[in-house]
Amino acid sequence: MRMEISVDVSAADRARLEAIVADRNSPQKLVWRARIVLLTADGAGTNEIMRRCGKSKTSVWRWQERFMVKGVAGLLRDKTRPSRIRRWAPRWPHGSSS
Repeated sequence: MRMEISVDVSAADRARLEAIVADRNSPQKLVWRARIVLLTADGAGTNEIMRRCGKSKTSVWRWQERFMVKGVAGLLRDKTRPSRIRRWAPRWPHGSSS
């Protein structure tokens, strides 16, 4: 079981997060990430956050942790992942004299 966590959101961070939520042009993935952090900062429990945001427990935990480590900037960027497409490797060695 996960222990209670506390997320300290500065006034500047809160303003940025609230602006993301209020902006109708914000991508929805950023809106729910911001809502997760704002609800956490307001003292909501994981179950309430899951219910209000419609996200899984692991998703809530992931974004809480990302905010605690990287701040608002961590919410705005997705982690890079390796490409699903394999790099093409030539079948013959380079520099062969054929």
